[in-house]
Amino acid sequence: MPLFSFLHEVFVDDFHGPLPVIYHTVVIYLFLILGLRFIGRRQLGQLTVVDLVIIIVMGSAVETAMVAGDTSLPAGLICATTLLALNRLLTFVLYRSKRLRHLVVGGPVLLVHDGHIVEEHLRRSGLTEADVLEAIREREQGGVEHVRFAVLEPDGEINVVPMSAKRLKG
Repeated sequence: MPLFSFLHEVFVDDFHGPLPVIYHTVVIYLFLILGLRFIGRRQLGQLTVVDLVIIIVMGSAVETAMVAGDTSLPAGLICATTLLALNRLLTFVLYRSKRLRHLVVGGPVLLVHDGHIVEEHLRRSGLTEADVLEAIREREQGGVEHVRFAVLEPDGEINVVPMSAKRLKG
């Protein structure tokens, strides 16, 4: 990757001070956003112990790389400021670009259709049948056969529409 090599040389090898911290923080932020997007989505309340451990360990694993080995207070502040600015910028860009928002955040995924679990979508979403059945029970539905639709939303929540719900015309 010539572009990556060039950027690394310009921002890391040739400068000292805040630029390497900013560069490393941007690269790791983008890597984590894309990596977590493709791994799957869950609500915070649905995190398993394994999910939580991975998040904690990941934070520790990337911390030193983000601050380019500089563990001083200024490096930490620069890193935190960069993360906050990147998050604000990403929020702004996602608000304006529907295509990028769908790529980064994703769209709804149909998990149950007319009382039948859609196995392919379940697998692709990284969920188990037990996750769907739990969501159905939380919504006080008798079982999957009583569900018209169950949809995994981009925020990780599973919404359930019972068979008894009226169909919209149009």
